[in-house]
Amino acid sequence: MISTATIEDVPALVALINSAYRGDGSKQGWTTEADLIQGLRTDDAQLLEILNDPTSNFLKYTNETGAIIGCVRLQKQGDRLYLGMLTVSPQLQAKGLGKLLLQASETYAQQQDCRAIFMTVFSVRTELVAWYERHGYHRTGEIIPFKHNEKFEIVTQQLEFLVLEKAIE
Repeated sequence: MISTATIEDVPALVALINSAYRGDGSKQGWTTEADLIQGLRTDDAQLLEILNDPTSNFLKYTNETGAIIGCVRLQKQGDRLYLGMLTVSPQLQAKGLGKLLLQASETYAQQQDCRAIFMTVFSVRTELVAWYERHGYHRTGEIIPFKHNEKFEIVTQQLEFLVLEKAIE
């Protein structure tokens, strides 16, 4: 079930996001950043800040026992919606859960009267860029340098983001 995350969900969300993006456990899935960046992806303070932002929403995907197995951050920026931290538990990736979260994000964008959804993806993550392109997102041509969070990230190579966008009907 997909629903809105609350402050009470922060510890579970932090654990899920960090497990899917960083560390050896993340290598069980195909969306890992473990070979690009070491350290944490997020922490409680960052997620609390996002959840307390009135322009942001965090959707969570829970299984039949109520465990959070997926999530996505959404932030309204003018007439567009920023999508970030699309996360699925590494053990459950490639089962369609990410696609369901993406569809829920697009529905949310329509409800917010957004004309488009945009995101940033590391340019070196060609398989992830291709996945988004198969779901209707396109490269805008904009490239943004990656500025890591020195608080808990160690970058192992020079990185940059591609901006991807999809029009919402």
